[in-house]
Amino acid sequence: MKVTILNGNPDTSNHTFDDYLKNLSDTLTASEHNVTTLVLRDMDIRYCVGCWGCWVKTPGQCAARDDSRDVCRAYINSDFVLFASPVIMGFPSALLKKVQEKAALSVLLPYFEQVNNEVRHVGRYPRYPRIGLLLERSETCDDEDIQIINDIYARFALNVKTTYGFTRLTSDPVKEVADGINHL
Repeated sequence: MKVTILNGNPDTSNHTFDDYLKNLSDTLTASEHNVTTLVLRDMDIRYCVGCWGCWVKTPGQCAARDDSRDVCRAYINSDFVLFASPVIMGFPSALLKKVQEKAALSVLLPYFEQVNNEVRHVGRYPRYPRIGLLLERSETCDDEDIQIINDIYARFALNVKTTYGFTRLTSDPVKEVADGINHL
């Protein structure tokens, strides 16, 4: 399986989080998965400015010439994508949010369809990667924060035509997270 890990850790001094992702990558690689980790803080990813260029000017790609094109390409060509971030002020990092927005827009068409009595965008591609979320709790993060984030990502999965696998925490053993990915 081709796995992409989106490391949304903005803090270069947070080695614990980065080490966890490295251990997870190594564990998945040992299980014969092809793993790519994108460290978002090292990439030039600009904010979406709502120009709709990804729908009309450069279909499927952000009109801004930044690294989001590489991220979106890795996203759509994966079997599983892990969104990973410390919880900052009750939500994943702004780095991860930027990528989430750009990935959503790049994989959808500007047309609508009705699905289960809801209006959603039509998908651009015939298949989409399954997704999961890995969070590192902050000192002020509680179970309600985790549930809210989980609900947002579950809804994101619906909107981008995919299956939401899980929300896990870095307090969980790496092997358990890897097994969760293996069994999706």
